Amino acid sequence: MASNSFGNIFKITTWGESHGKAIGVVIDGCPANLEIDESEINAALQLRSPGNNPYTSPRKEADSVEILSGIFEGKTTGTPISLLIRNCDSDSSKYEPVKNLLRPGHANYPYLEKYGIFDYRGGGRASARETACRVAAGAIAKKFLMKFSIKIVSYITQIADIRAENFSERIETLQKETLQSPLFCPDPEATEKMIAKIEQMKSEGDSCGGVVEFFIDSLPPGLGDPIYEKLEARLAYALMGLPASKGFEIGSGFAGSSMSGSQHNDSYIVVEDEIRTTTNYAGGIIAGISTGMPVIGRVAFKPASGIMKARQTITVEGEEAIFRLPEGSRHDPCVAIRAVPVVEAMVALVVADALLMNRSATL
Repeated sequence: MASNSFGNIFKITTWGESHGKAIGVVIDGCPANLEIDESEINAALQLRSPGNNPYTSPRKEADSVEILSGIFEGKTTGTPISLLIRNCDSDSSKYEPVKNLLRPGHANYPYLEKYGIFDYRGGGRASARETACRVAAGAIAKKFLMKFSIKIVSYITQIADIRAENFSERIETLQKETLQSPLFCPDPEATEKMIAKIEQMKSEGDSCGGVVEFFIDSLPPGLGDPIYEKLEARLAYALMGLPASKGFEIGSGFAGSSMSGSQHNDSYIVVEDEIRTTTNYAGGIIAGISTGMPVIGRVAFKPASGIMKARQTITVEGEEAIFRLPEGSRHDPCVAIRAVPVVEAMVALVVADALLMNRSATL
């Protein structure tokens, strides 16, 4: 299996399966002398880890990182950074009764067609368990971005048909209010409605989808490389590579298609000797290059495929069958919730890579 790496200069390669002994990531291209502490990586991992509240999977994983290389006396050395996260609470027995069924919405069929073999234990490499590696790498990328005062926050803006509408445009407030919510939603009123919806779906043995928005503040103008390395294209590539992601938009996104050009064009002004725009329908990126305005985008996640409702399917031999998850199976009722820190991590990796690539843009 190829395509396990991401990035040009700040590059990551992840490895491991959901029910294997461990998962991990190798980070290449991180500049030397960046101060890194295990506790910073573990803090990021805890935001993604399951079992923290009743609205995520009850699987209990400590998600404590072990730094194997690339960091000496608390600083990066410029050599590859290798991080290991052990799997401590996998239960493969729940998958034995359904291992020969093509699970609706899961990777069994396409993986079998492509590779002729599939690790059915929790989805193997296709499992969202792999995203812990991305969060660990993203924690280091975010520490690098702090050197440039670049801040990133991601948060839930929609679950099912419930939309968050009342939240701040200040990144510090967004970060605070997002972390205060069990759903990573900065709108308290919407959070309560979302919780009720999730509980309803759980009681019905079903699941729901959601939308995660990201906000990049203090990004300098000039990042991104046309034609094939446009900043929004790299963001789309990063976020559409996440498990269960089904849609991406930047700025006004799809809503912009219903606007006129006179409405959508962001007019330039000077604010405190800096060039800004009166609106930000472009989402902080024009012609694939950052403008200095906040970069705002969204990624849509489908409803979780692991639900308790029985569904029609077939066996690997093509015989008709009914698929039911075994009692005691552990799944997220809404995968978008735990996707929030993963989105933030992937955005950080894209921006870190873009900053390093930009060093070769001009003399």
